[in-house]
Amino acid sequence: MNKLLLQQQVCDRLEADLASLIAAAEAAHQAATHEESKAENKYDTRGLEASYLAAGQSRRVAEIRRALAAWRAMQLRAYDDENGIQLGALVCLQGTDGRRQRLLLGPDGAGLKLHDAQGEILLISPHAPLGQQLLGQGPGDWVQVGQVRWQVLQVE
Repeated sequence: MNKLLLQQQVCDRLEADLASLIAAAEAAHQAATHEESKAENKYDTRGLEASYLAAGQSRRVAEIRRALAAWRAMQLRAYDDENGIQLGALVCLQGTDGRRQRLLLGPDGAGLKLHDAQGEILLISPHAPLGQQLLGQGPGDWVQVGQVRWQVLQVE
């Protein structure tokens, strides 16, 4: 699959997540500052809870904005044996149990699942243990996370 299309898919998903989260953060902010959120007694914590929610959602908005900026700025390169797996690599792994896994190594947004004609592609970052181990590796190399060993079958 064209990695440029995968990059666009990630950006589209992050943009959609950002739009819905901005709306939720604004609603939480309005709830926190609304007249009805004023405490009626010392045990009334509605306003405080709404302000915590608004603050958390605002932090998440900032995280998604950073992830989106990183994905937009990432230059996709073809795999080369000299540098091994780098950001933007599409990697096919096979575990010792025979299970195959396709991964896209990106700057952020880990956990997103993409789909193409060949199936599912999991987005991971170099901050994840598997992502760290994959950096610099190539076809035929082995990596291990916990008890699971994976062999790199193919890199695009």
